[in-house]
Amino acid sequence: MIVGDKKYPSKGLSELDKKQFDAFLATEDDFKVFATPEDSLLCIRTKDNAEKMRTAGAKIRQNLPKEVESLALFGAEDQVALVLEGLLLASYQFIHYFSDAEKRAWKLENILVEETFPEDRMLELLHIQKAVFWARDMVNEPVSYLNAVQFSEEIVAIAEESGIASTVLEKSQIEALKMGGLLAVNQGSVDPPTFTILEYKPKKAKNKKPVVLVGKGVVYDTGGLSLKPTPGSMDSMKCDMGGAACMVGALYLAALQELPVHVIALIPSTDNRPGLNAYAPGDIVRMYNGKTVEVLNTDAEGRMILADALSYAAKFEPELVIDAATLTGAAHRAVGMHATCIMGNAKEKDFQALEKAGEDCYERTVRFPFWEEYGEEMKSSIADLNNLGGPTAGMITAGKFLEHFVEAPYIHMDIAGPAWLDKQEAYRTKGGSGVGVRLVYHFLKNYA
Repeated sequence: MIVGDKKYPSKGLSELDKKQFDAFLATEDDFKVFATPEDSLLCIRTKDNAEKMRTAGAKIRQNLPKEVESLALFGAEDQVALVLEGLLLASYQFIHYFSDAEKRAWKLENILVEETFPEDRMLELLHIQKAVFWARDMVNEPVSYLNAVQFSEEIVAIAEESGIASTVLEKSQIEALKMGGLLAVNQGSVDPPTFTILEYKPKKAKNKKPVVLVGKGVVYDTGGLSLKPTPGSMDSMKCDMGGAACMVGALYLAALQELPVHVIALIPSTDNRPGLNAYAPGDIVRMYNGKTVEVLNTDAEGRMILADALSYAAKFEPELVIDAATLTGAAHRAVGMHATCIMGNAKEKDFQALEKAGEDCYERTVRFPFWEEYGEEMKSSIADLNNLGGPTAGMITAGKFLEHFVEAPYIHMDIAGPAWLDKQEAYRTKGGSGVGVRLVYHFLKNYA
């Protein structure tokens, strides 16, 4: 494969391929596949657009027969890196539940680049692929396998692999801490909740106080007694722990890359079911920080478990708290699958850094206002707060609800739109997209 349009590589390709490449240069095509008697030549013309290069990498994956075992890339370093990133991310398969999974698997194992391509850059791309694939796997796993306990075990496994310290709080410990939000949501479940604490603290960390990442870990959401409809809603709700997968994946990637930044991740996890003892609309729940919440809708459960985790974050005295959650349908309706909604009260420089990270990796963000007026809708006549808000601006009122439980500068990320895809979009595969892993990683990379 040739990336670029300025120079034909001097080695490794036949004279016939060179003629094909010269013919390609005479066209206006961005992408072309030439079949030759010996192999195939794939040409990509760069137009200084990073995302088009990643998308071209995905096209390569889509054009390669599954039997292909090796691929060679020629071109400028930056261009090859972008194409390779798209190709690697598009190579994801979730097929292990098929009885013929081995036959379905792509055979590509070797990707060759020129000797001048930096080894550390290649390693970073492979680490990105590994972390994003882990996040996608977690989102795609059904609750019949991935309950809260199993999810915590999966998290601990990659933490041990990458040198991240981990602690998993069981139900009795969560009860002792009086995490009322997490416990309330878990009341209808046959499986216990978990609360996983991860800490990555390298010796040369540049930040004196940690950045705390919080991820919503609802492994399956029926809506509880406020039951969701099945078509187009409940049937994909195994994805409701996408925020947790995002934050753990980003921390995993930061550790693999040995970023010099102190980061803690907090993952409250449960499913939300309409069991015999399920929490109900009208209940009053006392949260970890002592505030009381009137439950108006049991399907607004994500903010209940996040609130306890955000309050718990205060014990680490963080300089910044970021949460990620598939929190509201309002976020999905506002920006579709193309962006993450962000808001909060953090410093302007942190918002700008997150927005830049999103542009750099094309996991773009849209910042929403966080005015005090939005918080008025979260008031209750019988408790400190209600958990629902009004009929409009739901992604913002949800963020204002969570603000009551955070003591540090704070950024809220609602990933409800891009976390789950009904069809593949370039290198973002169908089902769990792994969105947020690259975004938060690039933010931490620049933060360090």
